[in-house]
Amino acid sequence: MMTSRRSVILGGLMLLSSLDLYAQSKEINIVYIGDSITQGVQLADPVTQAPPATASMNLQHREGIATVNFSNQGRSGFTTVDFLPPGETFKHVEVAASELAQKPGLLIFSIMLGTNDSAITGPNGAPVSPENYFGNLKSIIDKLLNDYPESKILLHYPTWYSPNTYNGAQYLQQGLDRLQSYFPQLRKLVKYYAAANPGKVFIGDKKAFGYFKKNALTDLIPENGHRGTFHLHPNVKGAAALGSYWANAIYKLAMASK
Repeated sequence: MMTSRRSVILGGLMLLSSLDLYAQSKEINIVYIGDSITQGVQLADPVTQAPPATASMNLQHREGIATVNFSNQGRSGFTTVDFLPPGETFKHVEVAASELAQKPGLLIFSIMLGTNDSAITGPNGAPVSPENYFGNLKSIIDKLLNDYPESKILLHYPTWYSPNTYNGAQYLQQGLDRLQSYFPQLRKLVKYYAAANPGKVFIGDKKAFGYFKKNALTDLIPENGHRGTFHLHPNVKGAAALGSYWANAIYKLAMASK
């Protein structure tokens, strides 16, 4: 009789625990903003293989996550200049965000820009100075927070590329150095918003840069350029790895949000 009663009590506690977890499960709506790396250029099936898709799938299988909806707003060759409001590209971002904002749950903007900004020549506005990179992102973030005041924003460090990268645009070591000069600007932005609009803007992933530098031959696609074979865009394995890094940051933010 005692054993039966204990089983009933334990069963009830487990049921309450499950119901509590279900009640706390997060619904997440994510707009991924970025360039060709976010878009999934050169992947056979970007819809399922690009980093936004792999990140969202990763999140969907995590404890405490109920649903994940997302929109991939990656644009090949685009810089922070191309995403400035009130331009056409920014309008497309807002159309996607407004659709997701109609769904229940937390709206998150996952932003990784900087690769094309860092180029010596080629992309719109390049080379973008660290100060202008800060200013461009601030303009984008200010508008997003104004239009979606309940949203949160993650700023990921842009990823590594080989110092001989030179396709239609010229990057090289100078570009790679400039890319890394953006990292302090991202931290500066987060510090600024921590005071100006607390709890809204956060640093996302910082680890993918080092990961791709170490694993370029296995995770980045070899491409023919003006300075030999270069590595810039993730392959299927690399896109899944980048998606995992993004998912870690998004999950941490989502679970800490009320």
